[in-house]
Amino acid sequence: MKTTAVTREAALGLLKKYNQEPFHILHGLTVESVMGWYARELGYGEEEHFWRIAGLLHDVDFEKYPEEHCKKAPELLKEIGAEDDLIRAVCSHGYGICSDIKPEHEMEKVMFAADELTGLIGAAVKMRPSKSASDLEVSSLKKKFKDKRFAAGCSRDVIKEGAEQLGWTLEELMDKTILAMRSCEKQIEEEMETV
Repeated sequence: MKTTAVTREAALGLLKKYNQEPFHILHGLTVESVMGWYARELGYGEEEHFWRIAGLLHDVDFEKYPEEHCKKAPELLKEIGAEDDLIRAVCSHGYGICSDIKPEHEMEKVMFAADELTGLIGAAVKMRPSKSASDLEVSSLKKKFKDKRFAAGCSRDVIKEGAEQLGWTLEELMDKTILAMRSCEKQIEEEMETV
C-alpha cells in the first residue's frame, strides 16, 4: 500500500515555494484532485492521500528548474521529508521526456496519462461559453485532440501512451478524466481565489 507522511499543508507550501505562476498552482491543484478521484474510482481509496500528494507535487521543480524537470524534484521533495515511493511516483510522470523512471504502479500510470490530458481539457474548457467541464463531451474533446495546433504544448503521444499503459481506450481515459475534473472544478476555483 502506498502511503506518505507528507501533509497536504507541507506539500502545498513546497509547491508555492517553487512556483509563483498561478497557472502552475492551478495545474498542481487540478492534478491533485484528479488523482484523488481516480484513487477512489479505481479502488485505491485507502491510498487516496498518497495519490493526491503525488499529483499536487508532480511539477514542483518545473517553474524554477524547467531544464532539470524531474531531476531537481527529489532534492526539493526531501525538504518536506518525502519518502522514496513518493519521489519515484513524482519523477515517473515525466517518463521518456525528462525521466527514465517508468511508471509501474497503477497510480504512476494514471498520473502519466492524466497529467497531459488535464492540460488539454483545461484548454478546451476555456474555449467553452460555460467555462466549465460540466458540459464538455468526449466527442468535443476528441476534435480538439486531433487539432495539433490546439493546446500544442499538450503531448498527444504521451496521452495515447498513457491510455495504452493502463489498457484503456483513449475515449475511456478522456471520459474518466473529464468526470474527475467536473468533480473538483468548484473546489479548485475557490482555492485559487486565495492564491
